[in-house]
Amino acid sequence: MTKAILPNSTIGIFGSGQLGRMSAIEARKLGYRVHTYSPGRNTPTGQVADAETTASYDDLFEVRTFAQSVDVVTFEFENVPSATIEAAAEFAPVHPRGQVLHTTQDRLREKTFLEKHGFPLAGFRRIRTIEDLFKGVEEIGLPAVLKTAGFGYDGKGQARINAHSEIEAAFDPLNGREAVLEQFVAFEKEISVVCARGMDGSFAHFGVIENEHTNHILDVSTAPAEVDEATAKDAVEIARAIAEAFEYVGTLAVEFFLEGSGKLRVNEIAPRPHNSGHLTFDACVTSQFEQQIRAVCGLPLGSTEYHSPAAMANLLGDIWENGEPNWAAALADPHIKLHLYGKSEPKRGRKMGHITALADSSKKAAEIVRAARERLLDR
Repeated sequence: MTKAILPNSTIGIFGSGQLGRMSAIEARKLGYRVHTYSPGRNTPTGQVADAETTASYDDLFEVRTFAQSVDVVTFEFENVPSATIEAAAEFAPVHPRGQVLHTTQDRLREKTFLEKHGFPLAGFRRIRTIEDLFKGVEEIGLPAVLKTAGFGYDGKGQARINAHSEIEAAFDPLNGREAVLEQFVAFEKEISVVCARGMDGSFAHFGVIENEHTNHILDVSTAPAEVDEATAKDAVEIARAIAEAFEYVGTLAVEFFLEGSGKLRVNEIAPRPHNSGHLTFDACVTSQFEQQIRAVCGLPLGSTEYHSPAAMANLLGDIWENGEPNWAAALADPHIKLHLYGKSEPKRGRKMGHITALADSSKKAAEIVRAARERLLDR
């Protein structure tokens, strides 16, 4: 086993958003220093890190300089160029390894990997031309969803096709980019398993989390999910098998569609902490962010025990449209925990923060966070 990277060492993070911010908070609690690298200045991660490098991911001189200043490198988002990862790996260990990011930053590569290893997922076809799309629709049927192969998140770069008359209109915005046509899954629920795998192959998970989306953006997550024991066990075992297949090190999230028949289909993989796991920051002995730090530094994984059922509600920039939210009104309920990300400019659909609550049941916790979010609008 690789020698552990102990407290007082420096952790390098590519990316500087809220995931890096919360990882940096946990790293500093453990006694590590944090150096973040991204094109931005005064970023959510940079505000709590010890050092912030502002440079392009394509600037390999700066990347190498950064890597020489840290003891290990990790990520808070997967869309970092392969050349950047390779340059950093010349000077510091990188977790998760570059091949994992290369696979997961492209939907076609990710789905091909899952299919090759026998994991359950919806039918899909590679799309390069309009002829590919017509043939794909013929083979997997309608409705279907057309998605760009790379650099898509929160519903960006995708279109649902319900009828043959919509095929050309869905294809045109691709502008020559490679895409994936996916069979539409009439799911009953969307769930996720957030888990972690250590350098020694140890595995820990946060059970099954239930997710509700609005306009393709995660709205509310609750844990534990309302699913039967067999489904929960299957979801965790699939997540474990994916982590093993990747020889993964770090926190990983696997998103699933759960059909009414009880069948699980893998939707996406996130090779990093995940929005649905934010509630672990307050609800669990060890959060998904601390688990990330423990894993990439070669420390033993922590307990994922829940203090109680929990829920999280995202706070989008929309809430600021008519002025500053009423924070006091939301926090009037002592069960509410507020997490803001330090982003200076609210924008519609932009994740600005989240709120969490613990309760006797996940349903009750969800009611608490929804009510608190509504009170933010009481100006």
